[in-house]
Amino acid sequence: MTAPSSDAFVFFGATGDLAYKKVFPALQAMICRNGLDVPIIGVAKSEWTTEQLIARARDSIARSAQEEGTEVDERAFACLAERLQYVDGDYNDPATYARIKKALGAAALPLYYLAIPPVLFDRVVKGLHDAGCAGNARVVLEKPFGRDLESARELNRTLHRVFPERSIFRIDHYLGKEAVLNLLYFRFANAFLEPIWNRDHVHSVQITMAEAFGVAGRGTFYDEVGAIRDVLQNHLLQVVALLTMEAPSAGKAGSSNEEKVRVFRAMRPIDPGDVVRGQFRGYRAIKGVAADSNMETFVALRMFIDNPRWNGVPFYIRAGKELPVTATEVMVDLNAPHPVFDEIEPPDSNYFRFRLGPEVVIAEGARVKTPGENMRGESVELVARHQPTRNKSPYERLLGDAMRGDNALFISDECVEAAWSVVDGALSHEAPVFEYAPGSWGPNEAKRITAPQEPWHDPGREAIIPC
Repeated sequence: MTAPSSDAFVFFGATGDLAYKKVFPALQAMICRNGLDVPIIGVAKSEWTTEQLIARARDSIARSAQEEGTEVDERAFACLAERLQYVDGDYNDPATYARIKKALGAAALPLYYLAIPPVLFDRVVKGLHDAGCAGNARVVLEKPFGRDLESARELNRTLHRVFPERSIFRIDHYLGKEAVLNLLYFRFANAFLEPIWNRDHVHSVQITMAEAFGVAGRGTFYDEVGAIRDVLQNHLLQVVALLTMEAPSAGKAGSSNEEKVRVFRAMRPIDPGDVVRGQFRGYRAIKGVAADSNMETFVALRMFIDNPRWNGVPFYIRAGKELPVTATEVMVDLNAPHPVFDEIEPPDSNYFRFRLGPEVVIAEGARVKTPGENMRGESVELVARHQPTRNKSPYERLLGDAMRGDNALFISDECVEAAWSVVDGALSHEAPVFEYAPGSWGPNEAKRITAPQEPWHDPGREAIIPC
């Protein structure tokens, strides 16, 4: 049975950076593509007016259009401006929620999007409940979902006091990316992959999330979060789950989360000795960062999944700021074949490579014979590459799903807690943080995470193939 769509969209933090960069462009796109026709109510404590919020939305959408090399759709923006309202008020003040209720009018199934720091979730959820605004509503939450396992459990308890789990949408924009959806599809839509996707044929898996930029403008936030909480516990563990989980049941709501929970629970809690933390030179001079900060801007680790499919296969994961390129890449190295020809097979000749951003690439490494009489070979890469197209942005896709009550690409309470159980040990130890030069691949100490005979695979810049 199809769930009814929400009949109002209310977003807290309407004057903030996330709303400016992601929410307004997503709403504009939803109007263009799907004719979104509901009240849109922005809430913040900035002493603004509706006219100022409309001007902010206009600037946001113009900026997004310029980045995409397009023009503002004036007709769609006029629709957005007509629907947009602004409610100003303190989140601790019951009068704020009374004004929200008045702005909702006859709306019976609103969607609340909390684009605010998690520390405010409790008071906003309580305020909505006390004002009678939460009885038949849905709520979208931005990560991080807690700082560790215990705080994640407490956050879930807070939410469940007001909203049933089916009405809670924990958003991780990474799961709405076209490349990540492509990874999920490729795994389960191709019969040739299943027989070799296991410990008998996979030698190791590497996942690298590299960013060539730092944390300028986000120093205060980042110094409270760090690389492990910012991208490892959520984005990268979700990628591991998509790579390793069993096939979800077709058409069964929530089955994808069920399979992720099973594989998370099979993951061995990360051993602090298998973690290397780094910090790029100059980080402590950034505004908002403590002068003696011990927060990591880079992490590399080794982990294992103790189930029949993956037992004994090492998963090497690293993520960092101020690295040589911006790219997220998965390298699945296959076991070397039994030698038939009189040559030494390179250890990295057989593999699958998934480029998850910014380009979308699926590649297979293979050996082919070189020309001539001798049975000698060379390594080649067979590449399937998507040409850039104007797909839905992750936020357009996910907010649209939440409006329709479709939680397939959102994270369940069990999924959040199971993922924190894996990384909790990496948070509680007092391991050193090693300095590394901006533009490098992190501290030298990270090299010890992988085996000596299989160094880190460094993502390069993808070749641009003209249409």
